[in-house]
Amino acid sequence: MTELKNDRFLRALMRQPVDRTPVWMMRQAGRYLPEYRATRAKAGDFLSLCKNTPLACEVTLQPLERYPLDAAILFSDILTIPDALGLGLYFETGEGPKFRKVIRSEADVDALPKMNAESDLDYVMNAVSTIRRELNGRVPLIGFSGSPWTLATYMIEGGSSKTFSEAKKLMYGQPEVMHRLLDHLADSVIDYLNGQIKAGAQAVQIFDTWGGVLSSWAYDEFSLRYMKKIVDGLIRENEGRRVPVIVFTKNGGQWLESIADCGADAVGLDWTTDIGNARARVGDKVALQGNMDPAMLYAPKARIRQEVADILKRYGSGSGHIFNLGHGITPDVDPEHAGAFIEAVVELSGQYHQ
Repeated sequence: MTELKNDRFLRALMRQPVDRTPVWMMRQAGRYLPEYRATRAKAGDFLSLCKNTPLACEVTLQPLERYPLDAAILFSDILTIPDALGLGLYFETGEGPKFRKVIRSEADVDALPKMNAESDLDYVMNAVSTIRRELNGRVPLIGFSGSPWTLATYMIEGGSSKTFSEAKKLMYGQPEVMHRLLDHLADSVIDYLNGQIKAGAQAVQIFDTWGGVLSSWAYDEFSLRYMKKIVDGLIRENEGRRVPVIVFTKNGGQWLESIADCGADAVGLDWTTDIGNARARVGDKVALQGNMDPAMLYAPKARIRQEVADILKRYGSGSGHIFNLGHGITPDVDPEHAGAFIEAVVELSGQYHQ
């Protein structure tokens, strides 16, 4: 494989010295970019775009043409695994993801097939290898998956939810059935992420989008437990280099110490947790990724720059910080404001790495 020209992101994940704080954005290839919207229109719809290797590669690379980002992230969706398990993923305009089949019973769980990521999700593996080749060592490529708990919520609810009542009904009413579902999903995620790593992903992130809706004991029992299993099952070295793992639980700041103990190299923070406080709590156990409020990108450019400066100052000197938003960039953000954010990180962070 081609030698990496910019490994700042991977070095920071391993808490090794860097010349400045690396930066990338969750959902950096997305609807806020007019070039993305044009490519998506060409594909026909979101899922078709995910499954079209040349176009998925094209949109992955688009933000790198605009901004001095330190990583590319595979363009895909967290719900590819449930789709491969036969639930029939589709997207309703303005309503988000939906499934034609839902999981509500022990029989539904027992009927789930065993997934083979390299054949059942070959379009993802093809995208990873194509993107990696087209990057040509420019920056590292991040692979990703949803967490078992997050995937389970969509599979049980049939789509997005505000109350997660069906998922919690199964969790509290038939915990042993929920555990079997989560165990099955953890095995699927291990297979999926290892497939991405073999195809060329140089770091992977587990998105636990809905872990924060759980109580503390339920988070440990039904979310973190299965992310630990995944981390333990991943390929951690490939092409002669460590493959770092990032775990991100939205609204999970209260469990930071437990997450830092799960075996991952880095913990993602949303904007509700102060990054200086987080660093004091975990020390040098893990790198920290985050955590500017995505809504800050609506502010004037000078205010965005000030917020970047404040977060850098709160983290302080030394490596182990990957600058990111505290969640994904929203579709109505002005691309110039995203550019001002990235530019501020590039220009202001060097002083913390001398």
